[in-house]
Amino acid sequence: MKRIALLLSIAALGVLAISCKAGNKAEEGANAEASEVKAGPEKGSIVYFNLDRVLEEYDMANDLRSVVETKVNSLSQEVNRRGTKLEKDIKAFQDKVDKGLLTRSTAEAQSATLQKKQQDFQQYAAQKQQEAAEEQQVMMNNIADAIASYLKEFNAEHQYALILTTQGGILPAPVAAGDPELDITDLLLEGLNAKYVKEKNASK
Repeated sequence: MKRIALLLSIAALGVLAISCKAGNKAEEGANAEASEVKAGPEKGSIVYFNLDRVLEEYDMANDLRSVVETKVNSLSQEVNRRGTKLEKDIKAFQDKVDKGLLTRSTAEAQSATLQKKQQDFQQYAAQKQQEAAEEQQVMMNNIADAIASYLKEFNAEHQYALILTTQGGILPAPVAAGDPELDITDLLLEGLNAKYVKEKNASK
């Protein structure tokens, strides 16, 4: 009986030791995960973010870009449709002239009509091109305003001395090179997208 009780005691100690090791490993793992979560550079730091990445990965920018692309494509298709019709009318007129199927007076009248249609089309195409440019400019203004507005909230919390924005792939400017620890692009995108999703859901 004493031997059995001794064996049970040893077994219990073994289980306790394993449990302690497992607990320590779990605690170490939690500490490791906690250390991987970055709060960003220290207050007062001069930091920067990649504007190209923000424009590509900001959900609001992608949504607005999709809407504008649809509008611009619609404008382009209508311009192309009218242009193709005008080209067909001009070609049909030229064929009739070449074959001598029109009198001189009729040909002159139709030529004048086609010239007027061509001028009208050129004005229409220029107007639609201007509309497309305005749509794109308004989109960029909205994106820039949203980023600028969020940056004020962002820096009120993080209190950086200066936030720079950089663009370009081969030789980005104005930050050609910098400590990657001072790159807040990921941190900024996380906040921008979280705010956009919250506002988007609230408006539904």
